[in-house]
Amino acid sequence: MISGYQFGRILIEGKAYRSDLKILGGKVLPDWWRKEGHEVAPEDVEDILSAQPEILVVGMGEPGRMQVLESLRSRLVQANIQLLEEPTSKAVESFNRLTREGRNVAGAFHLTC
Repeated sequence: MISGYQFGRILIEGKAYRSDLKILGGKVLPDWWRKEGHEVAPEDVEDILSAQPEILVVGMGEPGRMQVLESLRSRLVQANIQLLEEPTSKAVESFNRLTREGRNVAGAFHLTC
């Protein structure tokens, strides 16, 4: 699904995006903004929590400044959603691998720092 990533740019199915985004149910949700820029809180991913994927892959940016808040970690545990957080370049690889494996995976990607 994701064919390329470099700092500040991600290529998905032939279309380039230059702002943070989420992928849910195979659909790109562009222009993802968070309550606090480098923190991911439950309200920042309510749509993903509601959809209850098996795995949430979070691209933390390069080199990974974004942080998942403990409140979101707790919600994910309660919802039985596995969290995989990595620098965005690795998160893209993981997301693609999990998608190829047929897993129910959602993604949230920070494209810069």
